[in-house]
Amino acid sequence: MHGKMHFEAPWSRQLKWITALTTLLLLGIPLILLSRAPAEHSAVYSAATMLPVVILAVTALFAVRGYTIEDAALLVVRPGWNTRIPLTGLQSVEIKPDAMRGSIRLFGNGGLFGFIGLFRNSALGRYRAFVTDAANCVVLRFADRTLVVTPDRPQQFAAILKDSIEP
Repeated sequence: MHGKMHFEAPWSRQLKWITALTTLLLLGIPLILLSRAPAEHSAVYSAATMLPVVILAVTALFAVRGYTIEDAALLVVRPGWNTRIPLTGLQSVEIKPDAMRGSIRLFGNGGLFGFIGLFRNSALGRYRAFVTDAANCVVLRFADRTLVVTPDRPQQFAAILKDSIEP
């Protein structure tokens, strides 16, 4: 595979709603706490007031903004950095819109800026997700791991990766 191909990571309506409502909650909590803060409050109170904002900021840093296929790697594009996933050992690529159905989150983010982290379901077993729109799921299977990504053009994305699979 030569060159570089970029794909956007569109947000589903569900992800937009979850992110909007959670953001309102995480920004609203400090505003309420600050408006009711006692004249003299402890460091713990100050930390508790800022914690929701910190959670929001850190989670935003891990948002998925897109995917780039570059040489023998998939780059998950984040705000200001990339997660590099080598494609060596890729065994199969499948477009599967229902890939996340019945999943439970083992570790990660379940809807604030994306569904990102380790998940498990009966169809895929344990897998790593970088998902923003479940309707665009593409499942990448390796001998030792499974990934789920959601590029804006799943057919083109899958075709490019299928060409990179060694017989």
